[in-house]
Amino acid sequence: MKQYMHVQNKECEYFPCHSGIEEKEFNCLFCYCPLYGLKEDCGGDFVYLENGMKDCSGCRIPHQRDGYEYIQGYKKQMLELGKRKG
Repeated sequence: MKQYMHVQNKECEYFPCHSGIEEKEFNCLFCYCPLYGLKEDCGGDFVYLENGMKDCSGCRIPHQRDGYEYIQGYKKQMLELGKRKG
């Protein structure tokens, strides 16, 4: 694995912030998921709360070993999202 694809911040008070991933495999690179703005099209395991907020605490995609490649697969959609106005 290329080093830039996997980062850990073991000093973070929340590390590891999601369960179900071995500590040595846990990836902090996408602490805030770049796919959040894609709403239901992100492909992750999320729910909408009663207040309308998207809760991604059940999603492990950005923190798994192959999370980098998964997110890179959405580059086109993220670029389109960035082009949208208001």
